[in-house]
Amino acid sequence: MNDLFGRAHLTRAAIGQSDTYSAKDIEVLEGLEPVRRRPGMYIGGTDENALHHLAAEILDNAMDEAVAGHADRIEVTLEPGNWLTVRDNGRGIPVDPHPKFPKLSALEVILTTLHSGGKFSGKAYSTSGGLHGVGSSVVNALSERMEVEVARDRTLFTQAFERGRPVTKLKNAGPVHNRRGTTVRFRPDPQIFGRHEFSPARLHRLCRSKAYLFRGVEIRWSCDPSLIRDETPAQAVLHFPGGLADFLAGAIEGRARVVPAIWAEQVEFPDGAGRAEWALTWLEQGEGFLNTYANTIPTPQGGTHEAGLRAALVKGLRAYGELKKDRRAASITAEDVLGSLAGMLSVFIREPQFQGQTKDRLTSPEAQRLVEGVLRDHFDHWLAGDPTTADNLLAFVIERAEERIRRREQKDTPRKTATRKLRLPGKLADCARENAEGTELFLVEGDSAGGSAKQARDRETQAVLPLRGKILNVASASADKLRQNQELKDLIEALGCGAGERFDIGRLRYGRVVIMTDADVDGAHIAALLMTFFYKELPELVRQGRVFLAQPPLYRLQGGGKTLYARDDADRERLLKREFKANQKVEVSRFKGLGEMPPASLKETTMDPRRRTLLKVILPPEERARTSELIEALMGRRPELRFRFIQENAKQLDMEEVDV
Repeated sequence: MNDLFGRAHLTRAAIGQSDTYSAKDIEVLEGLEPVRRRPGMYIGGTDENALHHLAAEILDNAMDEAVAGHADRIEVTLEPGNWLTVRDNGRGIPVDPHPKFPKLSALEVILTTLHSGGKFSGKAYSTSGGLHGVGSSVVNALSERMEVEVARDRTLFTQAFERGRPVTKLKNAGPVHNRRGTTVRFRPDPQIFGRHEFSPARLHRLCRSKAYLFRGVEIRWSCDPSLIRDETPAQAVLHFPGGLADFLAGAIEGRARVVPAIWAEQVEFPDGAGRAEWALTWLEQGEGFLNTYANTIPTPQGGTHEAGLRAALVKGLRAYGELKKDRRAASITAEDVLGSLAGMLSVFIREPQFQGQTKDRLTSPEAQRLVEGVLRDHFDHWLAGDPTTADNLLAFVIERAEERIRRREQKDTPRKTATRKLRLPGKLADCARENAEGTELFLVEGDSAGGSAKQARDRETQAVLPLRGKILNVASASADKLRQNQELKDLIEALGCGAGERFDIGRLRYGRVVIMTDADVDGAHIAALLMTFFYKELPELVRQGRVFLAQPPLYRLQGGGKTLYARDDADRERLLKREFKANQKVEVSRFKGLGEMPPASLKETTMDPRRRTLLKVILPPEERARTSELIEALMGRRPELRFRFIQENAKQLDMEEVDV
């Protein structure tokens, strides 16, 4: 123990002897030298992203003039040699002597001193997007050369800087007419950024996004043609009166929507605290996206304004579901609402607070309260004003919620390895073609019908899977029953595409799935159960038009050397009147089921693509709410809904006398 303490004492002594740390080791960096020593602290690094951050900072300053109402035009020009120029027609940076530094102009103070500018007090700018006195000076510090022109009070002033230091004094270049504003021309320092250069495509996208974010500004883009390597235009005038709605419409062009029209509004916050603008819609398929901005600054990591939007949408849909007396709405979460949301949100607030100098995330606490308040109020009005759209949106989100719950409850079974032979249900009679294109899987009721179908099929393209009677009603069954049901397991394995989170349409083994049941009430019931299964568990197959209903005949009519088939009673009477002579003897046979039909007749009437009739099962987006209500009423767990449906629709039934 003494030896241990002795070694510790010697170690401390050794440290003390080698420690020469004193006041002379304290280095004081003045002016903009800290920026050049540690650029990553201010712009996140020295890579291509950081380089373009410089352009964004200067453009943000020009945008601040536009948002404040003092400018309506910005010009952005990229020239050979990596020179970028940003010009606005705003008020122009002040050039009079600064009160605290009377020997320096305000322009020189802004460009050579950190934390200087007109955005702290809120008097010059009610909302702004710059780094609050850091942006312009940081860009100057990291530029090999910066040249500034200020047209103010009909006089042109100029000054030049190199690596953050003034190389000329502020010069009065004489009177100017019909011109005002600030022009900043700069070249990033190769000592900092190496060979990285501005990308015309990236700068054009930046300008385009800024024009969308503030519909009152016109941005004129210009680039030397020798610098362009893609389809970026050499010149463009970017002005979008529709704002975010215009941007969103272009971003989702060609994609199917749950909501027909984009919901877009621009609303002022209470007490002059700023304003918000949004454009939102929901996509039928695929992942959505949400782009958010604060004072025209992109916030890719979201923040408090995004949290306000999320809360408003979730609470609004839950409340609407409660109003519709749909108890399933209580299970809705942000994941269900935002997963397929395609949206844009832009806020303008006073003195925004960001996480880090690169401003990727808004942290202003009041932003969540302001956004949630105005957006929730307008969302409630929007839902109430268009009940059809609101019902379809609610049904869509509830479907996503139920799918999420099913995924969570599903037993996690390991995936089959590529080297393991694919297991197929024993009763499946597969087709010979390996490619899914042009193939069909017939789902039939029982082994008897399966035997007839197997003999009637085209073995090259048609597969047959017999099911044992009526399958499980998935709309009312528990998750445990779903997992334990062998019939459904066999069906999913035959399809090959999986279900829930393991669903992959690319692994589907057949081009079509054909439900082929008897042409009687029991057959219709089985078909309804199967359609409910696809609607609940494999909705993507229905959305893509892969599920069909076969139309087998119920009667065979023979007379005068003629054989015809009728699908139902009405069709039988029509054929008897039109196809056979009066008083002609016609033998009418009623099929008890598909298993009673000769394979030749089944092929001729129901399975031969050249003669048969198939009904495609579809889910029109505009009927989503109605479909969801019917499934819940007719197949769900609440018998009182079925009873109410029968009461409301009983008068539509044709009552006939039936021998029992």
